[in-house]
Amino acid sequence: MNRIWRSIVGKLWITILLLVSFVLFVFTILMLEFLENYHKEKAEQSLNQTASTIASIVDKYNLEHLADEIIEEMLPEDTNALLVSPDHLVVSAFQTGINKVEIQESIVNSKDFNKIYESNKPIIKEMILPSQIEDDKMESYFVLSYPLKSEDALHGAIFIYQNPTALHKTSQKTTKIVFLSAFIAFVLTTFFAFFLSSRITWPLRKMREHAFELAKGKFDATLPTTQNDEIGQLAMAFNQMGRQLKHHLEVINQEKEQLASVLTSMTDSVITFNRDRTILLSNPPADRLLQKWFLRKKSQGDSPIPIEIYEMLEHVLDFEDKLEEDIEMDGSYYRITISPLKNSQQSIRGAIAVIRDMTEQLRLEKLRSDFIANVSHELRTPIAMLQGYSEALLDDVVTEEEERNEMIRIIYDESQRMGRLVKDLLDLARMESGHTTLYKEDVSAVHVLERITQKFAQVAKEKHVNLKFKSSLSEDVMISLDEDRIEQVLTNLIDNAIRHTPENGSVTVSLDQEFSYAKIQVADTGEGIPQEDLSFVFERFYKADKARTRSKGGTGLGLAIAKNIVEAHKGNIKVDSTVGVGTTFTFHLPL
Repeated sequence: MNRIWRSIVGKLWITILLLVSFVLFVFTILMLEFLENYHKEKAEQSLNQTASTIASIVDKYNLEHLADEIIEEMLPEDTNALLVSPDHLVVSAFQTGINKVEIQESIVNSKDFNKIYESNKPIIKEMILPSQIEDDKMESYFVLSYPLKSEDALHGAIFIYQNPTALHKTSQKTTKIVFLSAFIAFVLTTFFAFFLSSRITWPLRKMREHAFELAKGKFDATLPTTQNDEIGQLAMAFNQMGRQLKHHLEVINQEKEQLASVLTSMTDSVITFNRDRTILLSNPPADRLLQKWFLRKKSQGDSPIPIEIYEMLEHVLDFEDKLEEDIEMDGSYYRITISPLKNSQQSIRGAIAVIRDMTEQLRLEKLRSDFIANVSHELRTPIAMLQGYSEALLDDVVTEEEERNEMIRIIYDESQRMGRLVKDLLDLARMESGHTTLYKEDVSAVHVLERITQKFAQVAKEKHVNLKFKSSLSEDVMISLDEDRIEQVLTNLIDNAIRHTPENGSVTVSLDQEFSYAKIQVADTGEGIPQEDLSFVFERFYKADKARTRSKGGTGLGLAIAKNIVEAHKGNIKVDSTVGVGTTFTFHLPL
């Protein structure tokens, strides 16, 4: 029920109903007033006409000779008459109902009619007299006094009054007619109001449902446009609005997807900040960077943004200026660019930060410069020796054949060293570029490692180093590998271990199984590598012993090549060392 009153149908119905009721109310009051005055005038005219007729008859005939039947026939229904002599006595009374005597006395004794006995003009008054129907009830009557024998100085009079019941009946009938009309108008008004409102509200309800569908994102629904009026035009506008919303949302979603794709595919970290310094948006590289910063802080309450970036953000938001800086944080190097974001009113609504991790780039730059320097250093010495000894031979500085052969041998050794250096550089470049092809075969892991170890038995014996091999695997365990490449790895590791192990030391090659991997270790009791150098031992040309002699050193590329070979076999290699205790190289190969 409350839904009807709150709807347009109920409101329109109530409005029309109140309007019609107000019009009928005013019309009824005016009509009743008009009919009452009209009936009063008609009653006065009727009474005056009746009194005039009776008076003319009485004037021609004496009252004694005038039969009462004649006067009764002349009186209309519900009309009463009194014939009064000049001495105020009732000669004849023509009355109906009760309280006749009281009515006679009230009329005859009324001072308002005293002049009628001396005047020739009728007098009409409205009087309150006893009812002719009910006891102890007073009613309003119209009483007309008309002179009889008006040519005499003192004459009689006829008093005529009408029962007000007739007037009341007429008013009641009129009121019934008016109320019947009001009821019919109420029914018709209700019918037409609901009919009219249904023609209006049904499309409006459909538009409301359509609007809710649009709010839910369902833009394919359409409204019927059967009407050509304003409501039909509104339905057409709703349909067009739905199509436009669908089009604009598709465009926005496409732009959003493109922006998300761009942000996701970027290698740089992008973070969007709100005006209150909170993070609104970040791409995956930025998420990983924020997580990295947060884990380094090891505090749940700290902000994930480092203080350096926060200070840059404060500067950009306060001064509305773009800022670009290179900063170093926790051993990492970043190039940070922060620009202000503005809304349509050109006021600052936030900032966007683009963070590029320059650590790897700087490391590669350093490696490149170190590589050039190391290659230059490694080539400079043999080239200088080749040039010097060659000039000595050309200038015949050496006259003895033994010295001459020694110089030729040194020239040959240095050329061999330069050849090995170039070969190692080419091998390393080929491995790092992914152009190395592995020729894997299923071989016995124990036999392969034991054979490679035994190659260095004589060298270890000459160096007075105890070289041994041990394995916890059976000889039937097979492993898929490129035997030549793995031999190159072990040759490098065992040779390094023997060269850096003093006399009476030991080098142990061991083979074990760890989960689904073969664990190979080369452990020595040599000089050891300082802790700060452990993370660099697999880099090209890196030498932990900066003061070692040339006879003890190699090309500086062996460990870098070994790492690439192991990783090409889907394995990994690591080193553990303690200065003065020894070094252990461990690499794993999948079984």
